Amino acid sequence: MESGAESGPGGGITVRRALELPGLRGGLPEIVAGGDRLGRTVRWVHAGEVPHIASLLKGGELLLTTGYGLGTRPAEQRAFVRTLAERGIAALVVELGPRFARLPAALVDTARSLGLPLVQLHREVPFVTVTEEIHTEIVNGHYALLRRAEEVHRRCTGALLDGGGVPKVLEILAGFGGNPVFLETVDGRLLYAAGAGPEGTDPLQVWEGLRGPLKEAPPPAGSVLVDVPGGTAGAGSVRARLVLLPVRGPLGAVHRMATERAAGILAVVLMQARQEDELTARGRGDFLTDLAEGRVAARDAPAQARVLGFRPGTGPLLPVVMRIGGAPGGEGTGGAEYGANWAALARAVAEELAAVGVPVLLGVRPVEGRVPVLAGLRGAAERPAVADRVAAALKAGAERAGAVRPGAPPPVVVVGAAGDWTAASAGLRHAAETATAAQGLTDRPWYDARRLDIDLLLWRLRDHPGLAAFVDRAIGPLRDHDRRARPPLLPTLETYLAHAGRKAETARELHLNRQTLYNRLARMGELLGTDLDDPETVMALSLALRARRHVR
Repeated sequence: MESGAESGPGGGITVRRALELPGLRGGLPEIVAGGDRLGRTVRWVHAGEVPHIASLLKGGELLLTTGYGLGTRPAEQRAFVRTLAERGIAALVVELGPRFARLPAALVDTARSLGLPLVQLHREVPFVTVTEEIHTEIVNGHYALLRRAEEVHRRCTGALLDGGGVPKVLEILAGFGGNPVFLETVDGRLLYAAGAGPEGTDPLQVWEGLRGPLKEAPPPAGSVLVDVPGGTAGAGSVRARLVLLPVRGPLGAVHRMATERAAGILAVVLMQARQEDELTARGRGDFLTDLAEGRVAARDAPAQARVLGFRPGTGPLLPVVMRIGGAPGGEGTGGAEYGANWAALARAVAEELAAVGVPVLLGVRPVEGRVPVLAGLRGAAERPAVADRVAAALKAGAERAGAVRPGAPPPVVVVGAAGDWTAASAGLRHAAETATAAQGLTDRPWYDARRLDIDLLLWRLRDHPGLAAFVDRAIGPLRDHDRRARPPLLPTLETYLAHAGRKAETARELHLNRQTLYNRLARMGELLGTDLDDPETVMALSLALRARRHVR
């Protein structure tokens, strides 16, 4: 809205703006009381001359009168002003003339003591003209507010269509209001936060200070709270709540309008998500991803984690990532399609992890098809045992939720190095990348990210034409053989290299007699034109076998 059309927080105009309009300005207005209250909002205009006019008002009106209903005695005049102030009108405007040549002292003193703006007009004005002007201004102001709120609605809708999700909607709303925005569950658990607090502080610190310990207390004065409808309890039920806190500046009617429109958009998102468990897990997944990618500083991470319910103590942190088979980054369907019920997955995994016996922060990242986890250890020696239990819980939860599809690769669990918050950031990032690179390996309870660095390097080179050429040179003859002849030789080579060239163990695992194995090894050496006992050859073949999973 332009600066000339000064608006009040309730969506009307201010008393000051009303006095600037031609109708009242032509009456030569003089402010005799409440000059410091001219920012009050004029919701409507009323003209009247009856003594008990306050009973006809609802509050927020600018009352026009010539004074015939004010009474003749000081007690009547004081009572008249007092009832208007109690009703909450915006201002009292009295036109001087036949009834009063000047306003009575009782009237003025009472208005001053009550802080009620009192204005006397020294010229006669048509009250109908004043009413039309102010009402037009109010309607125009409401229209301007609606346009601004609709612009926020349009931007939020566009963000969702572009895949922005809940965080982007809140980011738009926070930017519009200039204050932090929070999405809470009905019982006060924080799902998402956006915007910044005073002097750019983290919004989670604002929430923890003002909302976290006071879930049952009313929010600060001037806050905007809007329910997000949804749920399964029937029409009118509430799924979540949007909270705008006025910690950087005041919030007005336009912010409530914009928030109500954003709540309608979020209701659709929540109905699609279906479960608050998924929203909570997504919010935690966003935090863990931001931590992994350096968008959350290690020094700020503990406070944010506490807000999300994670209190690991003073021991090292164990980063763990499960990747659902068939998610982006490899072959298969996208993460948004695969294992469609991420709410069920989040809930099932959380229930399984509850029995692990250590503090755990669980998140989900449907787009990447990942489930990141941070576990709190008492000491570094616990790492293998806790990794066993966390990996088993993750896979059990995925199976319960139906996220293990027939024919798709099984979920892969990768465990990073344990350490402080800085190490956890690097460990989560390393584990997430390695989980993608580990797709197609022999299924194990879990993989140590540090032992898969070669696979990660090869995966990063998967689109480089030199890698495909290397694989073709190293094992191409065996691959060609296996396409047209039996028995296939590549499985024998893989087993042979896995046992570091120990022929007896290789024969035992393949259920072959030694002579048969020797014949196959000789055939492979003949096809490859090399000696399988040569260390350089063995290293090249091992790399080629690992790389062929990534070559497209």
